[in-house]
Amino acid sequence: MDLPSLHSRFLDEVLPRIRQDPRVTDVVLSGSIAGGQPDVYSDVDLIVVVEDAAFDAIMRERLDLIGSWTDLVVGFTGEHVGEPRLIITLVGPPLLHVDFKFVRATDFAERAEEPPLDLQWIEDRFWVWVHYGATKIGRGELFEAIGMLGFLRDAVLGPLAARRVGAPSRGTRHLENIAPEEARALRATLCGYDRADVGRALLVAVDLYRQWLGDAPVERRGEAEKLAVQYLHDVLAEAS
Repeated sequence: MDLPSLHSRFLDEVLPRIRQDPRVTDVVLSGSIAGGQPDVYSDVDLIVVVEDAAFDAIMRERLDLIGSWTDLVVGFTGEHVGEPRLIITLVGPPLLHVDFKFVRATDFAERAEEPPLDLQWIEDRFWVWVHYGATKIGRGELFEAIGMLGFLRDAVLGPLAARRVGAPSRGTRHLENIAPEEARALRATLCGYDRADVGRALLVAVDLYRQWLGDAPVERRGEAEKLAVQYLHDVLAEAS
């Protein structure tokens, strides 16, 4: 694989050091490097597979261990992304973002395939999110409303766009490359700090959701959809 020179140097240096620890049974590359599409801006994603009996000790030592493997600038645990086994780091200089995920050998051996996108889970929540965004527009809390639009792109519209082209659902990551037509449509959900513009963008998000969900086999929450969209229109009419 043709890796950027910084990434290649890092892997050449750090992988042998990790493997020197007898408690480590394997080191696996994941992310864009494993997918064969790295560039100079890519993170390095490493899964460090640890003997079960040594896992608790390794978890206590993780930052010190990483510091012994490479020039650690800063690192922190990944609870904010729901993954406490993860250490997110900057190493260098030159700076490189590296994620170290520590897993038990048995967990790694039994890991399941990535679950499919749960369209029913989305449909059950989407209209509540639309109503929430409308309340923030009505109250003039535009930062909150703009944040909701970002959330809808990451949690709903980006995954639906990827689904349309048969790609994995990873928020809006790489969407410009894997689903360029959908990415162009998604631009209309961006907005400035203006109440009317935020409302327009939220209406576009609703239209894209309806279009991209299509005739998927989900139980549609039609009453919630009708009421939430009407509420949004009412809020925008009052604000105009």
